[in-house]
Amino acid sequence: MQITLTNTGKRYNREWIFRHFDYKFLPGKKYAITGSNGSGKSTLLQVIAGALTHNEGTIQMRFNNILLSEENCFQQIAIAAPYLELIEEMTANEFLTFHNKFKTLACSNEEILSTISLDKAANKQIRYYSSGMKQRLKLAQAFFCATPVLLLDEPTTNLDADGIALYQRLIADYTQHKMVIISSNDQQEYNFCEEVIAIGKYK
Repeated sequence: MQITLTNTGKRYNREWIFRHFDYKFLPGKKYAITGSNGSGKSTLLQVIAGALTHNEGTIQMRFNNILLSEENCFQQIAIAAPYLELIEEMTANEFLTFHNKFKTLACSNEEILSTISLDKAANKQIRYYSSGMKQRLKLAQAFFCATPVLLLDEPTTNLDADGIALYQRLIADYTQHKMVIISSNDQQEYNFCEEVIAIGKYK
């Protein structure tokens, strides 16, 4: 998967969040988008994900040298972010089964929940999870998707020391061949990245 942004910009009303963003994200590489709070790093990640529409420029995605349509792009991308909600009426087991209907998961529910230490809460409604447990599940549905691109926005939000260690294991064990793009101000979330993009340069 290759993602190319050319002269891309996003604005809200008359305020430009970022402009003239030119970048080529290459298969299997790890990238960090950094910047102060409110600088637009999460907005850029959402534009790449297709969750927000850009106001200028272009975004092209190629998979196996085939230019993807906008409708097909989302099938190649998994994302975890604080603003994306889980279906709290479901159990973790039900949620992963439901998720698998839209994007194939690379492991069984049992394997996934065991890996993130939620196997004992597999049949508990997500509404009764702590914020840290919910974040583990958000990460799991993204990391274990059989997609070539993984987008992460502030991935250790609400995680304790054990959760942060889990995140680092997931990065080491499950992203070897994936493009990873992380929006973060916390260096421990992206210290393995090969390239760091300062969003403040694109104002």
